[in-house]
Amino acid sequence: MRRNSDEIAKMRKAGKVVAEIKDRTREMVKPGITTLDLDKVSREVLEKRSAKSNFLNYHGFPATICTSPNSMIVHGIPGSYRLEEGDIISIDCGAIVDGYHGDSAFTVGVGTISKVAQHLISVTERSLMAAIDVMFEGNRIHDIGRVVQSIVEAEGFSVVREYVGHGIGTSMHEAPSVPNYWPGNAGPKLKVGNVLAVEPMVNVGGSETVTLEDGWSVVTADGSLSAHFEHTIAILESGPEVLTI
Repeated sequence: MRRNSDEIAKMRKAGKVVAEIKDRTREMVKPGITTLDLDKVSREVLEKRSAKSNFLNYHGFPATICTSPNSMIVHGIPGSYRLEEGDIISIDCGAIVDGYHGDSAFTVGVGTISKVAQHLISVTERSLMAAIDVMFEGNRIHDIGRVVQSIVEAEGFSVVREYVGHGIGTSMHEAPSVPNYWPGNAGPKLKVGNVLAVEPMVNVGGSETVTLEDGWSVVTADGSLSAHFEHTIAILESGPEVLTI
C-alpha cells in the first residue's frame, strides 16, 4: 500500500514515540533490572505522549514491548527475568498515534559482553542499515533481504527465516512480507509511499527456531545467541526515510 504525505506525517509522530521508548529502555539496561521494569518505562512514555501500544493485547500479548534476552529471538514477554552482566537483550517497541503505527527494535549488551556477542550485534545492525540503503523507488522488495543475507552469512552467522519484516500503516502488520533473505525471486518494485518495517533477526548458530510453552517466546533451536534490529522506513522521492529515530 502507498501512503500519502499526510499519512506519513502521522507515522513520523508514531515513530518519534517509538524512538523515545527505545532511548528510555536502552538507558535502563544494566545488571539487576528486570524485563518488567523495562515494560514499565515503555508504558510511562506511551501515557506521557498520549499514544497507544500496538503490542498490548495483540492476539493476547500481555505487554507493551517484547524483551528477548540471549538465545531468545523475538516476542519475549516482560516479567521477572533479571538482567545479568554479559547478557544481551533485544527490545521490540511500538506505538500508535492518530491511528498510525511505528515499530522498531534494537539489541544491546548488559555491561561487558563477549566479543562474539558484540560482533553479532554489530553485524545485525549493519545489515539493517545496508538494507535501508537500497530502499529506493524502482528497486525490488527482495533486494532488501538479499543485502541482509549477504552481510550476515559473510560473517558466519545465519538469518532467521520463519519471521520477517512487513508493511505497516493503520495496522502493525500489513502486506507485503519483507524476508531477510533472498527467496528466489525479485518480488514487486518498491514505490514512493511504501512504508515497511525491516527487521533482520540473526543467530550465531543455525537459523532454526523453537517457540516456548508460553506460545510467544521464540528461541534459537541450538541455544545460540540472537540479535534483532528493526526500523520503520518510508520510501520518498528523495529516498528512504527512517521514521523510528
